[in-house]
Amino acid sequence: MKLNSDEETLAESKILLLYIINKISKPISHNELLELVSSIVEMNYFYFEQFLLDLLEDNYIIKYKSENIDIYEITEEGKKAIELTIDIVPGILKLQIDSKFKENLETVKDKFSLSAEYTPITEKSFAVRCKIVENNITIFDIKAHAGSKEQAKKIVDNWNTNASDIYPKILEILVNNEKSAN
Repeated sequence: MKLNSDEETLAESKILLLYIINKISKPISHNELLELVSSIVEMNYFYFEQFLLDLLEDNYIIKYKSENIDIYEITEEGKKAIELTIDIVPGILKLQIDSKFKENLETVKDKFSLSAEYTPITEKSFAVRCKIVENNITIFDIKAHAGSKEQAKKIVDNWNTNASDIYPKILEILVNNEKSAN
């Protein structure tokens, strides 16, 4: 979608953004929303940001922080606005959004649910952090030390590939009350 100063096109784009947020039907982080919108419709980043601000100012969406992450959610006023204005959006565009929506939402959610990163402390020492985030709530967060960049990379790669196997094992070890024999 090409955006210009045409008021109808700008209004349509805001409605599309609100329509997508409404379809999500639960809170979503800024990065997840940006990636989802970008995967469904062609929208310039700066317009995206301006539309979010406009929707916030109009009280159609709310923004709050959760663990220092911006989270967006549609308001009742936003839901009413969608009902009143959705007819502005061409049917073919709504169909395109609806068909891409579910697949792209799952991809975005999966991508953002696991994270692992490392940061240098010294030349030979690295801090590694592995997380699992579900519905914008961190359910697992572990920090470790790595003695080399290669080791830090291995930890990150292993977490990104095998977190679904690693997490239950760590959790089992943490909740196990049995003392090991020396």
